[in-house]
Amino acid sequence: MSHEQEIRIPPSGTAQTAAIQSAIQRTAPMPRTVTLEAGEHLCGGLVLRSDVTLKLSDGAVLRFIPDYDAYAHTEVAVEAEQSNRAMITAFGAERIAIIGSGQICCDGSSRFSRGDDAEMGTRIPLALRPRVLVFDSCRDVLLRDVSVLDSPMWTLHLVGCQDVRVQNVRVENDRRMPNTDGIVIDGCQRVLVTGCKIRTADDGIVLKTSARRGGGVAGECADIRVAGCVIESRSCALKVGTESFAPFRNLVFEDCRIEASNRALGIFSRDGGEIAGVRFSRIALSCYETPHGFWGSGEALTVSVLDRRPQLAPAGLVRDVIVEDISGTMQGAVNLVSERPGGISGVRLDRISLTQRPGPLGTARAYDTRPTPADLQPSPEAGGRINAWRKDGAGRIVGLTDYPGGMPAVFARNVADITLDQVRITRPDPLPQGWNPEAIVLG
Repeated sequence: MSHEQEIRIPPSGTAQTAAIQSAIQRTAPMPRTVTLEAGEHLCGGLVLRSDVTLKLSDGAVLRFIPDYDAYAHTEVAVEAEQSNRAMITAFGAERIAIIGSGQICCDGSSRFSRGDDAEMGTRIPLALRPRVLVFDSCRDVLLRDVSVLDSPMWTLHLVGCQDVRVQNVRVENDRRMPNTDGIVIDGCQRVLVTGCKIRTADDGIVLKTSARRGGGVAGECADIRVAGCVIESRSCALKVGTESFAPFRNLVFEDCRIEASNRALGIFSRDGGEIAGVRFSRIALSCYETPHGFWGSGEALTVSVLDRRPQLAPAGLVRDVIVEDISGTMQGAVNLVSERPGGISGVRLDRISLTQRPGPLGTARAYDTRPTPADLQPSPEAGGRINAWRKDGAGRIVGLTDYPGGMPAVFARNVADITLDQVRITRPDPLPQGWNPEAIVLG
């Protein structure tokens, strides 16, 4: 940005929402950088404008007010987990950025939850929680070097954006706080995510094509590259779906490290959009079992196709998937499951070197097809929690299915055209009870 103006804002003992927003909205000159100096800046909802960079200086803390009502004026058009508000928003803006080595602090786990869910092993979230950031229909976006701590809900949500760079961003969330996805790339095109460190209870970096309030979808998700990131997730570290109302194409995840996660790599088709051209390359991973309340358990890779709204549209096909140069440990299996023949096709597993170890919970011994239609239309007698787990009349969680013959290392059902080359999975000898003597089961 040439001839750029800088507006510096010192910390204050009172809320600075009006002062920061006024600096962002000044009409001239443009472009400008609004710099928060070292110290704490208490703030409510902010709206970023075109040609504005919000810079958090070293030692600056942007602390958002932990009250949903503080974001009544920063509503967004894509609802998530009953939330339609965010702490920082932008709509239709161009050439916007949030940079700097400072911190964004949100007090999510302490102020937006109540008690513990013993069966889930998580906190019980409040129904109304803001996301940290929602940029909608923006172009030329840069997020660089900032740290975001303790989000109450989805952390960084990019919707219908183009030409986005997310570089060296750190997200550190409470590992027991549900729905705290790290980076959500939703119906965006031309996105590059590099060098990020994400540690959270929900999905780490997830691609979606969501529905908008009042109709329409965020758009297709295309030309996305994620590289050189470190992820820790109690859900799925690198994920496509489950919201899949529009197509996905040309998605690359490479040179990443996945630590202490539930699922490492995942593709989930539920809502009608085709998913085509996905590559996972050179990824080291470690996957551990989680309680049955979590989706999946200890899986290195899951590809899942299931009709969530069969009355509207069948789930989109998943095709042309390459998984190569993957190493590490898992307490679950590699699962590729479609409820209809041919729902998954053109899968290639190359140079896979994994160690499969027994977990302490035994929850990996069933494969998981959640979310299912039961999450949207539960029966009157169903127990459970919305968008997490449902129990049938017999008390069994809907969506968990026992492997035929016990848990294998690789399980495929209704997959057309699958190729395995140099797939080496080391298993215990003797095998634990409930494990399939066949390592690879292609049904």
